[in-house]
Amino acid sequence: QVQLVESGGGLVQAGGSLRLSCAASGRFININTMAWYRQASGKPRELVATMTSGGTTGYADSVKGRFTISRENAKNTVHLQMNSLKPEDTAVYYCNAGVVVNFPPVPDDYWGQGTQVTVSS
Repeated sequence: QVQLVESGGGLVQAGGSLRLSCAASGRFININTMAWYRQASGKPRELVATMTSGGTTGYADSVKGRFTISRENAKNTVHLQMNSLKPEDTAVYYCNAGVVVNFPPVPDDYWGQGTQVTVSS
């Protein structure tokens, strides 16, 4: 019913930038919080950044000042601008969204398929 499709991953040198995008499609009423998580090889998935429908943002300490999350609510899209990338940012990045598909308006959790970000030193 609801799909999240990420794009924008790839290989970049340390100090470089990448912009990830995630678009939601399908039948739903609205989207609450959208977020980006990442999972490095052999490590648990961790929260990177969040943004509510009202525009409130939150960031992991490790990415503050380097990453910026933004949304285009009319397009049901969330972006993650990643600057000053470091090798330790290498991971699979996942889009996450709390999506209301029906009444009562309780959001369900949806995930994208993930996109690989590799930062070389």
